[in-house]
Amino acid sequence: MALSEHIFEDDIHPIDLVEHIAAHHAWEFDRIADDHIAMSVVGQWRTYSITLAWSAYDETLRMVCTFEMEPPTGKLPKLYELLNLVNDECWSGSFTYWEKEKLTVYRYGLVLTGGQDVGPDQVDTMIRAAVMNAERYYPAFQLLAWGDRTPKDALQVAIAEAFGRA
Repeated sequence: MALSEHIFEDDIHPIDLVEHIAAHHAWEFDRIADDHIAMSVVGQWRTYSITLAWSAYDETLRMVCTFEMEPPTGKLPKLYELLNLVNDECWSGSFTYWEKEKLTVYRYGLVLTGGQDVGPDQVDTMIRAAVMNAERYYPAFQLLAWGDRTPKDALQVAIAEAFGRA
């Protein structure tokens, strides 16, 4: 049954909706505050830490998906170049690297101005897209950080994998 087939209140708080979806998928989660939730989603390569926060001020549901990565300091300029190439391939959301925290980050903001309601399928798609993109590009990040690949060569691994699956 699709998530949209479940009955929801018309004015459900976005984070309440996220909590319901996390429970539906049996993802581990922690409701940090009324407007903030954190969860873990297991992928093929990693377990991803995903947080979603609702900002009533600018009516945006913000999602941050992170995974640890500790590339050698000398590889950071090439990692940043690869991140730019990857972001050119992503139509929604973007990657960055938080050097201090040693985290690769995928971010996305769903703007719901004018009192729009968020639907369960939108939230589910947001989370799944974050995990899908992280899974798709994780091998490229690793090849660049720990191998002798150039950013363009590393990116080809992610593109080849996408074309290689039916």
